[in-house]
Amino acid sequence: MEPSEVYFTDMHSTPSLNLLKKMERLVRAAGFDKIEFNRKMTALKVHFGEPGNLAYLRPNFAARIARMVRDKGGKPYLTDCNTLYYGERANGPDHLETAFTNGYNPLSAGCHVVIGDGIKGTDYREIEVNLEYTGKAMIGTAIADADIIISLNHFKGHEQTGFGGALKNLGMGCASVGGKLCLHSGNPPVIYEKNCTGCNMCVINCAHDAVHLGADRKAHIDNDKCTGCGQCVAVCQHDAARVVWGSDGDTLSRKIAEYTYAVIRDKPCLHVNFIMDVSPDCDCWGHNDIPLVADIGIAASTDPVALDKACADMVTAVPAAWHLREKDNDLCGTDKFRLAHGNTDWNTALGHAEKIGAGSLSYKLIKL
Repeated sequence: MEPSEVYFTDMHSTPSLNLLKKMERLVRAAGFDKIEFNRKMTALKVHFGEPGNLAYLRPNFAARIARMVRDKGGKPYLTDCNTLYYGERANGPDHLETAFTNGYNPLSAGCHVVIGDGIKGTDYREIEVNLEYTGKAMIGTAIADADIIISLNHFKGHEQTGFGGALKNLGMGCASVGGKLCLHSGNPPVIYEKNCTGCNMCVINCAHDAVHLGADRKAHIDNDKCTGCGQCVAVCQHDAARVVWGSDGDTLSRKIAEYTYAVIRDKPCLHVNFIMDVSPDCDCWGHNDIPLVADIGIAASTDPVALDKACADMVTAVPAAWHLREKDNDLCGTDKFRLAHGNTDWNTALGHAEKIGAGSLSYKLIKL
């Protein structure tokens, strides 16, 4: 089998060739012009950014892609599904307000914004895949009903999957709230009681009534109710609520690969990774820490597996940010995502995605 083509352009720009023009040239080379857009519903899958986190993608990139789709007769719309955890993207109205505030709105983007799984996260289609972990994937209706999928992905670290790129944006991001429950189930966090102060934040923010304070004023998790969404981990300021790493984390990664397969199967697709502001954690956090590496560039492919692999290899190859470097060692060739989250293995999702036919780990990097 021939390796998949991954197209790449760096961050250098000139007065005659700015980053938007470079991105347009890149996506056209990667296969945009081979897609028949006329009168086709085209979902532009993005992450609108959690309030307080400034590492999310600038809406200018999505606006340029939307214009390109419209110029070819397509019907583009920006979309993302609601979150499982409490926050400003957990329901349709709040999610829309967040998107608009962060610049993803009809005026700036030139197309409508549609919350993929509706007002309460219950608007979805079941897509039968019959894979190892997933029988039927619950995908937000606005994404499942799309004729064409274009994913615009902020490539960064992730505390559970190592990094978040095309697979994470598609597999987790396109799942309805119920789908996210299925993805996270089997991966519950634990309370490290020595650190627990009894502040009650995990109890207040648990959407599933799974966390309670005991007589000892320590938090306790009811695993029968816990969905593994990780909200308690997100709000704990004392490192008491912790993710359980290991095989369950690998299971989550494999489930994400299977949901990705459900989203892209039998549809024209194009995926664009932006390797910039490579923060160590997911954009779902309400903050973004110092990037792991300097900005690298933009990559695009019709193969999300090859794309993510190429981007991970590029992040590995370059020097680490100054705050991560060791004496006389710039850490070129070191896996930066392992530095941030030592017990994660991003190869798990990619390997499983290749196994089920979602893409290929073999790629040819074409620099523009």
